[in-house]
Amino acid sequence: MKAVVKKYLEVSLIGRILIGLICGAVLGLTVPGAAVIGLLGDLFVGALKAIAPILVFVLVLSALAQSRNGMDKRFGRVIFLYLFTTLVAALVAVVGSFMFPQTLVLVESTAEQTPPSGIIEVLQNLLMNIVSNPVASLVNANYIGILAWAVVLGLAMKKASDTTKKLLNDVSDAVSKAVRWIINFAPFGIMGLVFTNVSTNGLDIFTTYGKLLLLLVGCMFFVSFIINPVVASVTLRRNAFPLMWRCVKESGVTAFFTRSSAANIPVNMELCEKLGLDKEMYSVSIPLGATINMDGAAITISVMTLAAAHTLGITVDVPTALVLCVLSALAACGASGVAGGSLLLIPMACSMFGISNDIAMQVVGVGFIIGVVQDSVETALNSSGDVLFAATAEYRQWIDEGRELPEFLGGKRSSKKQTA
Repeated sequence: MKAVVKKYLEVSLIGRILIGLICGAVLGLTVPGAAVIGLLGDLFVGALKAIAPILVFVLVLSALAQSRNGMDKRFGRVIFLYLFTTLVAALVAVVGSFMFPQTLVLVESTAEQTPPSGIIEVLQNLLMNIVSNPVASLVNANYIGILAWAVVLGLAMKKASDTTKKLLNDVSDAVSKAVRWIINFAPFGIMGLVFTNVSTNGLDIFTTYGKLLLLLVGCMFFVSFIINPVVASVTLRRNAFPLMWRCVKESGVTAFFTRSSAANIPVNMELCEKLGLDKEMYSVSIPLGATINMDGAAITISVMTLAAAHTLGITVDVPTALVLCVLSALAACGASGVAGGSLLLIPMACSMFGISNDIAMQVVGVGFIIGVVQDSVETALNSSGDVLFAATAEYRQWIDEGRELPEFLGGKRSSKKQTA
């Protein structure tokens, strides 16, 4: 058994995931009734979602309690990159919608959840999540609350004894090790997730809503493969496309199938460690990115809202479209951690154009129909961007300090050992 496990671990994680993906697709086509295979996907996502809140809380608490210099300008830089690219993503969606206007076949199905009534309610919910009960935040995976209380307690424990800090560090290492064990089962989880998608979802969404899906996915691909690496390249003043590719391969692929930014937090932290980033930094910036770095959500809100306007024959001028960009970006930051969260913010954006809530909720219904593809690509974009900009902010600091960058960014050799 040990020999088998050793051989299994010798294969790269990406290679194992690719094998799992192919096996899942083949099994979904040949034995669609084998529900036990799909159970592997549910178990994998469930394990990631279960460990992620604990991981974030323990890592942030431990990192801040043991930190010496606190957060530097890297933190401000990564927040700027998160918010700036979310706004740019909304702008890309608006431009794409003007170039390729879409109309919808409105349906009767609506979401069971009640959407927020306006941007004030979205921001209010965001602030209330910050002061949520810490235990309830951990139970409900409220990452805003988890981050807030971890920061407060971490700063409060900066003067704790060395023994206490060592205990926190040991707990942090133990949780991180548990995460590595779970991630090693990713190929089986991906196999189960692909099996479920292939065996249960037909091709109707591609025939009825193909053009709308193409616009949504096209905008997300443009942001992921053009906008994000260009922004990173400008920040680093060197070619950041290799970094983007690595983030897409090692973060975006798993996020695509798990369809959960929260579940992908452990995967992103594992990747940050491989990239040699500062644990004090990425233990905060990665869960924060899962909350405010919402390029895909901004695209979904903008495209679906303008599609509703075009369907109803409403003329949208340029100033109004720019206001929609800002509104979509702000709303997207409040959509984290909610299943179909970006879709539920569409009625708020539709209200800008006087579209009734009944019509807007029908648009949400369309969104849930295409969500199999839309939500997967959206999550992949958001999650891979979290690591990309966390790494960009960190490497920019390395450049300013004259430190050697990793080899794939033009350095002489991997600088992982230099991060101690």
